[in-house]
Amino acid sequence: MWPMWQKDVAEYCKTCGRCQKENKSTGKRLGNMIKIHNPTDLRKFFDMYWVTGLPPGGDKSYDACLVIVDRFSKNPMFFPCQKDDPAMDTALLIQNRVG
Repeated sequence: MWPMWQKDVAEYCKTCGRCQKENKSTGKRLGNMIKIHNPTDLRKFFDMYWVTGLPPGGDKSYDACLVIVDRFSKNPMFFPCQKDDPAMDTALLIQNRVG
């Protein structure tokens, strides 16, 4: 007899390349893909990025930078900010300086 055969088979299947390719994924299912619209005009679609971990600087000790890129022109805009600024401050900055 072969004691612990189930454990050995399970271990083999975990390391078998063919088993890994042919078995369906049991992980978390991906969400539905949505189409990202191609911009057709200036100032319609933007990408936003936060660059954090910067050394404090400026009159308000800014330690982050909000980068907003117009997707049509690829024109970047840079705004100093603090990494713990509330969402309302970010929304007002976008409304007053970008929109």
